[in-house]
Amino acid sequence: MSKQIVYTDQAPAAIGPYSQAVQAGGFLFVSGQIALDLASQGEASPGDIRAETRKVMENIGAILKTAGKDYSNVVKATIFVKDLENFGAINEVYGSFFTADYPARETVEVSRLPKDVNVEISVIAI
Repeated sequence: MSKQIVYTDQAPAAIGPYSQAVQAGGFLFVSGQIALDLASQGEASPGDIRAETRKVMENIGAILKTAGKDYSNVVKATIFVKDLENFGAINEVYGSFFTADYPARETVEVSRLPKDVNVEISVIAI
């Protein structure tokens, strides 16, 4: 089985030794995305949890699009959040990117995330 690295300049570049996404065996594995803003040369924009979650989902969308996919192809998502008190707001924004047949998902509270953001989301698509 071969793998193909997926990269787009429409989403922030990886900030470490990993790829934005890897396509293999009919699956697209999108690395965890945080609220990095292209306009500010990849600076994190933590703050309002709804705006931060929206930016994360937009970054994921850009990667999906480059691979010829969209949110309807997502079968699994993982959400890492610094404070589960924000779950309702995150869930509201996250859910607005899907129309039906929602992906499987887990949400995990963590003590810290890269660049001190509040939320990170990764997805697997088919």
